[in-house]
Amino acid sequence: MAVRSPVSHRVTVVALLLLTFATGLVDAVSVLVLGHVFVANMTGNVIFLGFWFVPHSGVDVAAALVAFVSFVAGTVVGGRLARHLDPYPRRWLTTALSIEVVALTALSVLAGTGTLDYHDDTKLVLIAGLAVVFGIQNATARQFGIQELSTTVLTQTIVGIGFDSRLAGGTGEREKLRYTVVLTMCAGAAVGATLTLVTVAPVIALAGAVVATAMALFYFGPAAT
Repeated sequence: MAVRSPVSHRVTVVALLLLTFATGLVDAVSVLVLGHVFVANMTGNVIFLGFWFVPHSGVDVAAALVAFVSFVAGTVVGGRLARHLDPYPRRWLTTALSIEVVALTALSVLAGTGTLDYHDDTKLVLIAGLAVVFGIQNATARQFGIQELSTTVLTQTIVGIGFDSRLAGGTGEREKLRYTVVLTMCAGAAVGATLTLVTVAPVIALAGAVVATAMALFYFGPAAT
């Protein structure tokens, strides 16, 4: 059952778009720096796990497995938070997103100081931490029942663009929102990819700042009417 957002629809959409942008930022880091693994989009990792059965596929299966298991663990945490705190939606969202912000900040510091290296086995800790964060985010965002804004997966959003388009005999309903979601994640990935050319840890910190902004909107935003 969808949970009613504690803030207006417009503010809810803006906050979820910010979380989508953060997804693009961090998946850019994971794919381009941590060894072609996704920490937010699990479809790619499931495919990578399938390559496990193909010798010399060149895929870091260990990283994909760690990301997958950690993401599922994050969804469990997100689910428990939702079930315990959904009568208090502002507190629930603040708690879930606060965990994200703290985790992203800590991972950024650990990576920036070299405690977690991008090229040795300690990167698995970084992958695991990021995957848990986005598991929590996905489990939280899905409670709103806005199919286009899961914040980590775009497949159904893109299907909706085509299926409901006028070319397919549809009305084009929600077309603007769907295109906005796709462009937002693309923009996050572009910014993340560009920044990784010169730095890495601050990109994770930037994602934390974006999530913190979304959290502030949910906490201070005007109440839904």
